[in-house]
Order: sequence, then structure tokens, then C-alpha cells
Amino acid sequence: MPTAPATRHDSRTPRSGPSQEHGPDARSAVAAGARKQHALELFAGLPRHYDRAGAVLSFGQDPRWRAAMVAAVHARPGQRVLDVATGTGLVASALVRRYDIEVVGLDQSAQMLAAARARLARSPELAARITLLEGQAERLPFADGEFDHLTFTYLLRYVDDPAATLRELARVVAPGGRIASLEFGEPARQPWRALWGAYTRGALPALGRTVSGEWARVGRFLATSIPDFYARHPLDTLQTYWEAAGIGGVQTRLMSFGAGVVTTGTRDGTRRAAG
Repeated sequence: MPTAPATRHDSRTPRSGPSQEHGPDARSAVAAGARKQHALELFAGLPRHYDRAGAVLSFGQDPRWRAAMVAAVHARPGQRVLDVATGTGLVASALVRRYDIEVVGLDQSAQMLAAARARLARSPELAARITLLEGQAERLPFADGEFDHLTFTYLLRYVDDPAATLRELARVVAPGGRIASLEFGEPARQPWRALWGAYTRGALPALGRTVSGEWARVGRFLATSIPDFYARHPLDTLQTYWEAAGIGGVQTRLMSFGAGVVTTGTRDGTRRAAG
């Protein structure tokens, strides 16, 4: 990648992104863009139930998965972390509480960010440490190496090109910085794989209906989007994407028999000493 200019970009100032590339299959690109737009529309009505329903739909495992991802960051007080797909700010808040750091939370959903701001308004000590910004993971408005570490949650199923998105995420992390993610997974072993399949196809949409009509649609969407994603991007392939993005020491931790996947790594290169 080209060398970044010496001037740092303010968190609220977009940078000019890379030129759009045209692949050999235009229909595939259109389908991918439609998939992302569908996901954006699908989640627009969720913020008022997001935290509670997310825990319920994962059988109470989602908070445990998030905590494991946050624990893998190993940030130091005073450092700066970018949390991509921040949603209602759960991970951003957890990072500040655990490490006493500054966090920029980025999400493409204005509705999710509004919910995050409402949450932070009740916790001024957190609000003082967290900056919220609307934007896309594929075109981050930050300079190369601007952040000490980076986290992202439930992101890669909603982008058109996971490998390219990982390259962009890694770009803004300083050498030696930690990158950690959480995604839904699929248990590999029986009987857990069969049980998880039955749950996502049947029980998940039914549970969603008990929360709201929006969550019922999300349940149906997850039932197909999770297996479809891993059919196109198996776990071992995803690891190669991380490594190709310049992230070393990649480790994948399967939680709850594989229903949750926490992936971590360290940005390649040597961090320059301060001073």
C-alpha cells in the first residue's frame, strides 16, 4: 500500500478513498452490493431491542463472546482503538472500561449510532472517551497506522469483499497493533452442528418474533446468511485473508462449540518508539 502522508486525519474528516475496481463478473458485484444494502435496511429498525435481543438469540452467549474479543486486544491506558461496526457501542464501552483508552466507534447505520449516543448520554465518563462516526469499513476515513488497535464485530458477512475489507482495516492499524473480531460461526462436529442448524433455521426466527417483526426478519436472514458466508469463505480461507492483509500470528478461537468465532492477530511491522 502507498505510504501515508505525515499529517494525521481527524476522526471526522473523510479521506479520499481508493478508486473503484471493476471485476470480471459485473452481475456478481451487483448481487454483492444488493446483499449489503439489504442488510443495512434489515438492521435499520433494530437498535431499540439490539442489546437484549442479541443476547437472547445467541442463548446468552453473545456477551461472553464479546468479552473474549475485548480481552484479546491487550491495549494500554491512553492508547487509541478503532471499533468498526460498533452498533450500539457495546464493545466500545467495554474497551474503555477495561483499558482506560480512547475509542472511535464507526458504523454505517445512522440508527445504530443514534442508539449508541443515547446509551453514552447516560454515562458521561464513557462519552468523554468515545467518538462515534458514520462510515464504511471498506473506505475508512483515517490515515495509515492511525490507531493502536482495532476491533470489529459481525462485519464480514455484510461486506462485498471480505479480503479487501480486511486489507483496509489493517491499513489503519499501527505495526504491532492488535486486531480482533467476533463473528457467528457454524459448529463443525455433531450433534452440535445439527442442533445449531435446527436452531438457526427454526428456533431463531421464532425467537425473533417474540421480540419484534424486525427481529423475526433478522432471524430468517441469519438462518441463510451464516451458512452461505462459510460456504463461500471457510474458516481456513478467512485466515489466509487476514495474513494477506498484513496481519500475523492469526489465531481463531471457536466458542460455544463453534457458534461464536473470535479471531485475533497482530499488525505486521515494527512499531517506532515514541519520542
